[in-house]
Amino acid sequence: MKERVRIGGGGGFWGDSARGPEQLIKHGAIDYLVLDYLAELTLSIMAKQRQRNDKAGYATDFVVDVMAPLMMEIKRKGIRVVANAGGMNAQACAAAVRHLAMEKGIELKIGVVEGDDLICQPELLKGANEMYTGLPLPDQITSANAYLGAFPIAAALARGADVVITGRCVDSALALGVLIHEFNWKEHDFDQLAAGSVVGHILECGTQTTGGLYTDWRLIPGREDVGYPIADVSPDGSFVLTKPEGTGGLVTPLIVAEQMLYEVQDPGNYLLPDVTCDIRDVRLRQVGPNQVSVSGAKGTAPGDCYKTSITYEDGYRASATLTIVGRDAVERAEHIGHALLERTRQIFRERNLGDYEETHIDLLGSERSLYGATAQAAIQKTREIVLRIAVRHKDEAAVNIFGREIAPFGTSGTPGTTGFSGRQKAQKVYRLFSTLLSKDRLSVTVDVDGERQNFAPAMFSQRPTASARAETRITHYRGPTVRMPLSSVAVARSGDKGDTCCLAVIARCPDFFPILLEQVTPQRVADHLAHLVAGPIERYEVPGTSALNFMLFQALGGGGAGSLRNDPLGKAFAQILLDLEIDVPAALSKRPEIAA
Repeated sequence: MKERVRIGGGGGFWGDSARGPEQLIKHGAIDYLVLDYLAELTLSIMAKQRQRNDKAGYATDFVVDVMAPLMMEIKRKGIRVVANAGGMNAQACAAAVRHLAMEKGIELKIGVVEGDDLICQPELLKGANEMYTGLPLPDQITSANAYLGAFPIAAALARGADVVITGRCVDSALALGVLIHEFNWKEHDFDQLAAGSVVGHILECGTQTTGGLYTDWRLIPGREDVGYPIADVSPDGSFVLTKPEGTGGLVTPLIVAEQMLYEVQDPGNYLLPDVTCDIRDVRLRQVGPNQVSVSGAKGTAPGDCYKTSITYEDGYRASATLTIVGRDAVERAEHIGHALLERTRQIFRERNLGDYEETHIDLLGSERSLYGATAQAAIQKTREIVLRIAVRHKDEAAVNIFGREIAPFGTSGTPGTTGFSGRQKAQKVYRLFSTLLSKDRLSVTVDVDGERQNFAPAMFSQRPTASARAETRITHYRGPTVRMPLSSVAVARSGDKGDTCCLAVIARCPDFFPILLEQVTPQRVADHLAHLVAGPIERYEVPGTSALNFMLFQALGGGGAGSLRNDPLGKAFAQILLDLEIDVPAALSKRPEIAA
């Protein structure tokens, strides 16, 4: 067993910069490189690619941009690579890497984890219901994948694989599989598995944990060469997060906290296939320049089901933009938007195409779309607006009519109309359907250079529920107060889980936490975001990092590729909430942690 293991997180999505893996391999002194490529929409795209070509359907970037230029150095330094680049065709991805290694004369042992793809096993999905809405499974689906855990990855590493390629697994499993292998953790080592899952969760989004998307963006140096994250992990699962020396970016407790709570629902009951995590008491401490220690995660047994994500087609969509310049730009843009929709509806009626399923007009620059009633009045007089119109229709022909009828407004619209984005063609709408599948119904295999072994996950007869926690007693400050935006006492990060937005608000110091508890209530959040959130709002306390985690249901217009909004992934919600006006005790308003 090693005393410590260094894992570099080289990418957070399909399309991330190729500089990340290069930076970590050449300058990170890492033992392992993990790369996360997959999202639900990504899998539907890969499924379509595989339908057209049985050798496609994986993240080609992994082969072309990572392994091709860096394989020699990876081998020379003894770095092992774990990636979910296999997508919908892990064996084809492995074959491409294997062919590349042969061309370069490099010996590489390649492991493949399979079993997540359910598209050819429809009997496993029979009678499935959507886990949030209860709706039945659609007749026609594009992709279906179970979120596998980390133990199959560890099994491939134990059999000597230099490169492990998976299809769909939970993002955090990439790093957790490494730690299970290196530290010989067992299925019942729940606290260690929870800690290792935190490692993987913090690494999985790449530079989001080294300053990307950080609230205090002005503090981040060298964004043109931001450093990718490295976790230096001990056998108990505690770790120090850092980045390669000499790179841009920044690693501080607040930055790490933003990422740790990113897209987490209930922080005391974070459900993963290998463990149920409780991160409410995780402690973050600055231990050196760009070095933050992370410890304190707790775990209990996992459930007996895999979460399974299914995508299906639901009509067609398109969006286009025009720029409107001049006095009354907001009013002109709104006028053009409605005129375009009415013109196309007239054509639909003439051709018996039916009406739009959904339309959405954004006046980008007016603040109306995302700020709603809190939009600043002065901005309504702006002389520059980008009009964005998005539509959805069950018929591809109707959406292409929409795309064709935008350009004519360059001559029939209002004066100052310019900046046409070009004729937009109809794109298929993919929607997400999530369900649960019993682990014992799924056949998972680990293939290392052609030698296949079946993998059976551990099953626990009874999963303990998360430990109950009394809500923190609120300290009510007395005396005079100063009116300030929430951003003065907190940072925040938001992201998507289907049609639900996860929003974390983190106090800039523990003394400000009572302010959040008292004033950032579900009702105030609901009032502030009423124009965006149609469903209920739940709040969870995270005292270890002096944070609140919110779940905003029915908040993203359907979410992902199914949403017509300009922010379908909920990235802007945190920034909007940070403008919420709160009362800060005058005694605290002069504290150095208060942001200007």
